[in-house]
Amino acid sequence: MTQIDTSREEAATRTASPRVPVQLRGRQAQIRVAVYAEDLILQTGVVQQLRQRPEVELLSEAEAQAGRAEVSLLVVDALTEAVTEHLRRLRLATSGRIGLVVGQFEAGGLQTIVECGVAAVLRRAEADQDRLVHLITALAAGEGVMPGDLLGELLDRIGTLQRTMLDGRGLTLSTLTAREAEMLRLVAEGFDTSEIAAKTSYSERTVKNVLHEIITRLGLRNRAHAVGYALRRGLI
Repeated sequence: MTQIDTSREEAATRTASPRVPVQLRGRQAQIRVAVYAEDLILQTGVVQQLRQRPEVELLSEAEAQAGRAEVSLLVVDALTEAVTEHLRRLRLATSGRIGLVVGQFEAGGLQTIVECGVAAVLRRAEADQDRLVHLITALAAGEGVMPGDLLGELLDRIGTLQRTMLDGRGLTLSTLTAREAEMLRLVAEGFDTSEIAAKTSYSERTVKNVLHEIITRLGLRNRAHAVGYALRRGLI
């Protein structure tokens, strides 16, 4: 796929391929954005949505090729092999983050786009001006954006990964060390500091320090909050 030129005459002589918009002139933009699309209609729709937003600076083709984009948006009808290849090239060519605006998308393609570096997905039917800007600002802030059904699929895949690849080797995705988990389990069973120290063969000072470290690191309020946190996440 090649980048877009805004000239209609040139567009008519090219095959459908991702294109990059004209630069938004005369504005001090907060986020530098390159938009790629499969055809001029998709290109124009997204550019018109973003053109008047002061949060966004639309880059020219030369600026995009020079690597100035903080966010690259690819606008397509569906996730095809050609689109996947273009995403891979974008991932190699830019240090910015990548978002996908797509007409039809099945959850089965989630692994592919994640592997291609896509951090945010928006369905075209929902791609009004505010949602596009939200996606761009989230990407620029290092966040991800996914439709609810795709997010659920992603969480299911992570759960499957943990069960099949980690549990069988005695590993977990836990945020607790083995010692921390053991001490929290004893707290959950109602033991006080001295009893936990006796059961674990640590000093009372060490027990207090370990529990304080858990509470501080995870931003929790107290031991009860730490126990609840660990139980909800299956860490103990």
